Amino acid sequence: MKFRLGGLIFAALFLVTVVQGQNPTPEELPSAPSATKQPSRPAVPAPAPQPPASPADASKVEAQPADSAKADSNLSPGRPADPPPAPDTPPAARAEAPSSTAGDESVTIHRTVNEVNVVFTVTDKHGRYVKDLKKEDFKIIDDSKPAAEIRSFSAETDLPLELGLLIDASNSVRDRFKFEQEAAVEFLNQTIRRSYDSAFVIGFDVTPEVTQEFTDDTEALSNGVRMLRPGGGTALYDALYFACRDKLARNRRNGPVRKSIILLSDGDDNQSHVTREEAIEMAQRAEVVVYTISTNLSGAGSHGDKVLERIAEATGGRAYIPFQLTEVANDFANIQEELRSQYAISYKPADFQPDGRYRTIQVLALEKGLHVRSRHGWFAPSQ
Repeated sequence: MKFRLGGLIFAALFLVTVVQGQNPTPEELPSAPSATKQPSRPAVPAPAPQPPASPADASKVEAQPADSAKADSNLSPGRPADPPPAPDTPPAARAEAPSSTAGDESVTIHRTVNEVNVVFTVTDKHGRYVKDLKKEDFKIIDDSKPAAEIRSFSAETDLPLELGLLIDASNSVRDRFKFEQEAAVEFLNQTIRRSYDSAFVIGFDVTPEVTQEFTDDTEALSNGVRMLRPGGGTALYDALYFACRDKLARNRRNGPVRKSIILLSDGDDNQSHVTREEAIEMAQRAEVVVYTISTNLSGAGSHGDKVLERIAEATGGRAYIPFQLTEVANDFANIQEELRSQYAISYKPADFQPDGRYRTIQVLALEKGLHVRSRHGWFAPSQ
C-alpha cells in the first residue's frame, strides 16, 4: 500500500510540474500574431533612435526572408524603386534636371547679318510699271555711300508672297463695311496662289483680332474676312505694329520672300498704345511694304488720309484714296498688279556696323525718266 501511495504522489507531482512548464508567464506572452508563428525569433523592439548599424547588423538586414522583400515591393507595384540621388547632387540641380533637354533645344545662335534686302517697283513717266530691267540698270546708295556688292537680283513675280490683310472694323466704317469686305475677298481670290503664297487676316477696332492665320486657302481667308463685325474705337497703329512684329517678322520661310500688308482704314486712330512712327519703324525692321486704301470717301484730304500716305511712303508702298466706294475694288486690283511687278535686290553695305542705327537707302535707276519706289531705310542689327 505504501508503495502504491508513494507512486501516486510521485505521478501527481510530475503532472503539476509539466502543466506549469506549458503555461508561460505574462512577460513571455506574444505581442503580435507573427510571434506565435515564429516563437523562436526574438520580439521586435518598438521604433526608437538607434546608433548606426554595425557590420553584423547589416548582414542581418540582408538576410531577411523573401516574404519581407515581397511586402516592400507592394509599395510601388509594376516598377522598380527609384534609385536614390547621388550624394553630391544638390536638390535644386535634381529638380531642374528634366528641363535640361528643353533648355538645349531653345538655345539661340546669334549671328551678324550684313546683307540688306529691298523690294521696289519701277514706273515710267506715265506711271506704267517697267518689268524687264536687269541688275546693271540700278545703283544702290546706302547711308550716302555706294553699296559694296550686289549679291542677288530677281523679278518679284517669281518670288512667293506673304501678305497681311488688315481691315478697320471700328464704328467709323460701319456704313460701307460690307462692300469693303467683298472687295477684300475678291482681292485675295485673285492674288494668293495655292502652295506658293500665304496670307492672314486681322480685323481691328480697339484691339487687333486674328480671324485667319497664315494659309494659302482662299476660302478660309474669305471666311476670315466675312466674320468681321464693325464696332468700337480705332487702334490702327497697334494693329500694324502687331501684324509686323508677331506675324510677318516671325514667319520664317526658306529662301527669299516678299512681305506686304494691305491696310484698309480711314486712318483715324484714337486708341493705340504705340505711335505712328513706332508702327512704321516696326514695319521697316520686319522689311514689310505697306499699301493703304482709305475708306474716307469725303475726298477732302483728311488727316487720316495723310496718316495713311505717311505709312505707305515710309515703307515703300503706295496710298490709295478712292473718291467713291466702287473705286475700292479698283484699288485692290492696282495693288495686285504692283505685287506682280516688283523687283528684289540684296546688297552688302560699304561700311556695315552692327550698331542698331537707322541707315538710309536709295535705289536709283540709271535710265532717265524712270521712277523707283522703295522703303527709305533700314535698321542695322545690334550686337
